[in-house]
Amino acid sequence: MAMPVVREFTLPDLGEGLTGAEVVRWMVEVGEVIAVDQPVVEVETAKAVVEVPCPYGGVVTARFGEVGQEVPVGAPLVTVAVAPADGAPVAEVERPLVGYGVAEGGKGARRRRVVANAAAAPAAQAPAPAPAPVAPAATATASATVTVTAAPAVVAVISPLVRRMAREHGIDLATVAGSGPDGLVMRRDVERALSAPAPAPAVSRETAATADEVVPLRGLRRTIAEKLTRSHQEIPAATCWVDADATELMALRRQLNEAPGPKVSVLALLARICTAALERFPDLNTSVVAEGIRRHSAVHLGFAAQSERGLVVPVVRDAHLLRTEELSVELARLTEAARVGALTPAELTGGTFTLNNYGVFGVDGSTPILNHPEAAMLGVGRITPKPWVHEGGLAVRQVTQLSFTFDHRVCDGGTAGGFLRFVADCVEQPGTLLRRL
Repeated sequence: MAMPVVREFTLPDLGEGLTGAEVVRWMVEVGEVIAVDQPVVEVETAKAVVEVPCPYGGVVTARFGEVGQEVPVGAPLVTVAVAPADGAPVAEVERPLVGYGVAEGGKGARRRRVVANAAAAPAAQAPAPAPAPVAPAATATASATVTVTAAPAVVAVISPLVRRMAREHGIDLATVAGSGPDGLVMRRDVERALSAPAPAPAVSRETAATADEVVPLRGLRRTIAEKLTRSHQEIPAATCWVDADATELMALRRQLNEAPGPKVSVLALLARICTAALERFPDLNTSVVAEGIRRHSAVHLGFAAQSERGLVVPVVRDAHLLRTEELSVELARLTEAARVGALTPAELTGGTFTLNNYGVFGVDGSTPILNHPEAAMLGVGRITPKPWVHEGGLAVRQVTQLSFTFDHRVCDGGTAGGFLRFVADCVEQPGTLLRRL
């Protein structure tokens, strides 16, 4: 029998200029048999939470990095004892990481755990090497000896959404009885565990008064903090705002949605107005770089969306080329992906202008910090009935507040005011927009 060869798998470059990732959850144990391209660890980058597949199949001999630890790109993640066929040379497998962790075998692939048996027949063994850790804090958990022959002790596979739900609520899945096929743990099982009463720990009044918690800035929260700090320090931003009567815009939306086809959202109508306004005022679809002001030839429209990881800004590529219905479909797709944490790093970068619909939170106005390195952001407050002077008389109309924050280096108030007035005119009289299409 050919001796196994231990291969080291390091954290790959996940793209978009990322230099490291934080270990969120290990998906394999030392001594476990894994298949080629099987996800071995879930990591959180500055852009998204992704599963990282290992390009080697064999026995896991070591894991590097504890949960919550930052692992640099190029640092070891796992070592795997690869068992070649008898008489065949060992070839290192080089496979691309498709979709940041989507393995060919799917997430439902079964995993097997190696069981060492001293009384078993002699088998090929390989000592697990101790790779030099890249970061001082990196630690490895390794088995001293690896038995390549595996006993098929099947471990139930749990969906990523169920695993995440259990992790966020502190549920130990080993204590949850699965009601699915072959003991598979389902979402209803975790919900049942959550509803079970748990005794509250006794905390004295003195302890409760002084038990302040310090939450470390990690992952997305740290990236947001750094980006907003840089934006506030580097960009001389100014904000102007105006109230607008959105009654006709809402009536147009109702008319569009009475026709067959995809439903049109208010956000899609606002996005379409933004692309038309940026075509009229191209100075605002820019970024300040070392060489000067870079004008972008395309509108990659970012929009603020709430996710379980916090506020994210998905990007609609080439938004200026999409019809209103197409914008609505793409905005809905990205919003749902943000809600379930399925956005890719590519869908979170490259924006040239941001639309911030904070009205969904029930607020009227805001002066947001620009999404560095973009030069402008349009904010839209809630659309709500208010008294309004209409055609010479007082009437109840659907009114919203529009705010516009811009980089004063790329334009003066005249340009910013012209942009915002054009947007307000399109909101109040959608025919203004149609005349220009």
